[in-house]
Order: sequence, then structure tokens, then C-alpha cells
Amino acid sequence: MILSSTALELTVKNKTIMNNLIIDAAKDEIILTLIINKNIYTCRKENSKINFDKLTIIIEEFLVKNEVTLDDIKNIYVNRGPGSFAGIRNSLSISKALFLTKQINYYCFSFLDFKGLEKIKYEDIPDLCDKFNLKKNLINPIYLR
Repeated sequence: MILSSTALELTVKNKTIMNNLIIDAAKDEIILTLIINKNIYTCRKENSKINFDKLTIIIEEFLVKNEVTLDDIKNIYVNRGPGSFAGIRNSLSISKALFLTKQINYYCFSFLDFKGLEKIKYEDIPDLCDKFNLKKNLINPIYLR
């Protein structure tokens, strides 16, 4: 039963469902995951210099394809590494810019933060960030050395 809804969130049985974007550019692929009202959409692109340079365009095209705007996004989750310096730097910069311009909160996570868990799905990251008390709007990257 739906109790109330807005463009940003949906309340179902007193539990708020947030619209989330997950950005992971730390590995061999750039992976974008969008969680909108329990629907999950994913996009994978080659992790290359060309794609780093157009990461904002890739994100925008992904949102448009799934009929979502930045105004619909409540939280962004960004993989802070370990991994590619350029990929991490670009995804963190974009997240920070969206926070400053659109007031979209961001959470920087590392799969190392989720100790004791294996085979983590991207759609589980928002709940895991809550469970492991990751702070919002805090950047602390882990680059490969």
C-alpha cells in the first residue's frame, strides 16, 4: 500500500525508498547502477581514458535512457577504491559537483568497507552503507600504488 509519494521518494508501509545512483569507475569497467523505486538498471562501459573524459555524458545518457533526471536522484554512491586513479578522481569530482549544484548527497564506499561479505551486488550498496555507518559527503579515496 502506498501511503505517499513525491518525485524523489516513495513511502511504502512507513519505509522510504530512495532513488540512488551508484558509480564505480575504479575497476576494469565503469559500472553505473540506478535504483528507482525498487527497479534496478545497470550500464557497463570500458574503463578507458576516453570514457573518463566523457563520464558526465555517459551518466546523463544512462539517466535519459531510463527516463530519470538528476532531480529524481536522492543519493549517489561512489566507489572510492582501491583502483584506477583517473576513474576514482573523475567519479568523485562528478559526485562532489552534483552535491554542490543539485544538493544530491553522496557516499564514498569501498568494497573493503564491507568486511566479512562476499559477492556484493551493486543494488545492496545503499543498505550496506547504512549498515556499516558510512558517512555522507565525505571523500577519502584509496588509489592503487
